[in-house]
Amino acid sequence: MALRCVPILFCPQKPLLEIPDLGSNRGRIVLDLRFSKLKCFALGASTQRAFVLVEDEKPGAKTSLTGKIDEDGSTVSRPFHKDLNLLPKPLSKTDLSPFPANGSNVRIAYQGNPGSYCEDAALEAYPNCETVPCDQFEAAFNAVELWLVDKAVLPIENSVGGSIHRNYDLLLRHRLHIVREVQLVVNHCLLALPGVTMEEVKRVFSHPQALDQCEMSLTNLGITRVSADDSAAAALMVASSGKRDMGAIASARAAALYGLDILAEKIQDEDENVTRYLVLSREPIIPGTDRVYKTSIVFTLEEGPGMLFKALAVFSLRDINLSKIESRPQKGRPLRVVDGSNRGNAMYFDYLFYIDFEASMAEKRAQNALEHLQEYAGFLRVLGSYPMDIVL
Repeated sequence: MALRCVPILFCPQKPLLEIPDLGSNRGRIVLDLRFSKLKCFALGASTQRAFVLVEDEKPGAKTSLTGKIDEDGSTVSRPFHKDLNLLPKPLSKTDLSPFPANGSNVRIAYQGNPGSYCEDAALEAYPNCETVPCDQFEAAFNAVELWLVDKAVLPIENSVGGSIHRNYDLLLRHRLHIVREVQLVVNHCLLALPGVTMEEVKRVFSHPQALDQCEMSLTNLGITRVSADDSAAAALMVASSGKRDMGAIASARAAALYGLDILAEKIQDEDENVTRYLVLSREPIIPGTDRVYKTSIVFTLEEGPGMLFKALAVFSLRDINLSKIESRPQKGRPLRVVDGSNRGNAMYFDYLFYIDFEASMAEKRAQNALEHLQEYAGFLRVLGSYPMDIVL
């Protein structure tokens, strides 16, 4: 398969948003995004990005280069609490470099409530940024696409809980670019109202993954586990309830935000508990060779014996290390019919493969590897080439 040039989308002025309905939901602005329109223009074929290794369409689904939301309304989000009049001016199409390291003048969307681990990751990446909470992961994607924020931060995998599959699916569904990664050490704390003792806590609330990561500790304490939308929401629930038998598993910063006491720290079953987050932007960064870079791609494979082996070998042949491989069934094409059975056709799942490899797209070996990969891939898209976070 030959590489194809994709037009660069840009907005010469601030996008025109037609937002027919504004309401409130727990103190947040609620936008009905099903009828919002983002008006953009495309450059001619003579203007190209340095590296364009994407297909025009997602496998098994229709997409739009303008980033519009699907007609069926399945991507409708529940956005955020900030005043729309305070939004910053849109980025220029020529601004492809990362924002300042301290995050000044940067608005970053994240899923959850203030004090969540996602917000911690945003502040780790950009200490002086303005964080914008969203009810759902997809709302964070839409916030970037509609120019309401500059970037979004989302968790992609945890060293204990594994991959977050929903966010892998959203990376393919949307056309945002990975520009950075953050590895955050998780410190689960048991929180309660001021003056409450450990013996008084009978129920603890938190995100299901946080509860699973503290299962043995909570079992030894004899505490009942109750699921919540996120850890910070659990802390807010405990703070607003006034009940002394309720506790929450959340971060130390959540305890400070909601005026709760920390009864115990590091109650997770595994001391080495790290979550990896991705920072997403409308525009990619220009990769370099001045540091260690990581590149993330997604692809499908043509039918045939040993195709996955051949696909992975293109990296080994060029001494490129693979740091992550994840497979997800194709939603638009869940089954593949394969001949070779005297009892009829066999049917197998058809997969998307997500790979992270340790090389920059500025390196010739990475370019050659992806060119070689296209001999076996029916679909290939580069999700981002970005500096690797090697310091925890």
